[in-house]
Amino acid sequence: MLELIKKSLLASLGAAVITKEKVNNATRHFVEQGKLSKEEADKLADTLVESGKKQWDEIQDKVTEIIKKGLENLDIVKKADFQNLIEKVENLEKRIALLEDQIKDEKDQ
Repeated sequence: MLELIKKSLLASLGAAVITKEKVNNATRHFVEQGKLSKEEADKLADTLVESGKKQWDEIQDKVTEIIKKGLENLDIVKKADFQNLIEKVENLEKRIALLEDQIKDEKDQ
């Protein structure tokens, strides 16, 4: 019976993100009908909330992975790679300026 109630609550509440308040409101109904004890309802609420958090984390991980793969396919430069290129260009500009100064000094002598 507890498993059936759990499944019906998961289905009716969406299961992706279940707040403790929503779960408590739903399980209170079963306590009032005498189908669950208060302790069973609390345990069920904790289980459902944890399950919802776990499913939400899995969804976030999958979405993140899909976005990463999509960006890789688009050949979009990562911020860190772009920053590295900026640093390299700045270093090259400094070296060029030094070399230009050396050439100028050699011409002046």
